[in-house]
Amino acid sequence: MEFANKEYFLLLLLLIPYLFWYFKYRKKSEPTLRMSDTNAYRFAPKSWRMRLLNLPMLLRLLAFTLIVFALARPQTRNSWKERTTEGIDIMLAMDVSTSMLAEDLKPNRMEAAKSVASEFIADRPNDNIGLTIFAGEAFTQCPMTTDHASLLNLLQGVRTDITASGLMSDGTAVGMGLANAVSRLKNSKAKSKVVILLTDGSNNMGDLSPMTSAQIAKSLGIRVYTIGVGTNKAAPYPMPVAGGVQYVNIPVEIDTKTLSDIAAATEGNFYRATNNRELKQIYKDIDVLEKSKMDVKKFSKRHEAFLPFALAAFVALLLEILLRMTVLRRIP
Repeated sequence: MEFANKEYFLLLLLLIPYLFWYFKYRKKSEPTLRMSDTNAYRFAPKSWRMRLLNLPMLLRLLAFTLIVFALARPQTRNSWKERTTEGIDIMLAMDVSTSMLAEDLKPNRMEAAKSVASEFIADRPNDNIGLTIFAGEAFTQCPMTTDHASLLNLLQGVRTDITASGLMSDGTAVGMGLANAVSRLKNSKAKSKVVILLTDGSNNMGDLSPMTSAQIAKSLGIRVYTIGVGTNKAAPYPMPVAGGVQYVNIPVEIDTKTLSDIAAATEGNFYRATNNRELKQIYKDIDVLEKSKMDVKKFSKRHEAFLPFALAAFVALLLEILLRMTVLRRIP
């Protein structure tokens, strides 16, 4: 346990003058009774009340000390665990354009991709994994981390309506999505660096071409696995209309050649996923990648621990008041 405000312990110095006053001057102010001879009481046994005479004072000191401890903000000590583990550095680059709502995969492309990605993350606890999302633009949803609980929470929060809310323009910027993921891996020291890029369209937005991003990835030793999601012809798409949703068939326009060229240029693989089962196939290839050693630091959040001290101080103060008003009450 550690204390955030240690300076409050200086208040304990106030106990010194209080004890001096209690034993030196307080008794002089107490009522006295003069007797001609006290020899008869010299060897009289002390009652239990006499033995507990200073107990209220001790309880008061205890309550004050506990209050000071509570003010000093005791906290559970931060838990850092360092260990060396085997793993690879992986960035997931996921298309979040509105076309990912097509329902040729169940329940739709986006939810199927999130479900399979979640299983992949859960099955690889030793890997550094991050998440990039892209539509007409790209940004990092989660940097690489071994805190997979936080990563999964951020992944589950990914929605296609991010474009409708104005946070990102709609479209498919494959080159920008790949470049964003590559930028997160450029300083990685792992032997195996991987980008898993998932999209259901062809590049039609962004300032970087997919092949330019692929050449950057190749120069950095990053392997790119590309996945084209969707059926081979047309897919049912929920089109909002007044009072409900109307399904229309939209053509599936996946630039398989570009995705295949990206994978070939970086010594990765290209996959066509027309159903959930095929979407999982990519994980079998990633499992055989060479693993590299990395040092992992695990952090556990600190918690405030003042409440037990505050409660104990309240109990001690209450007991001191009760004793002074009842069994140890003094009549002036």
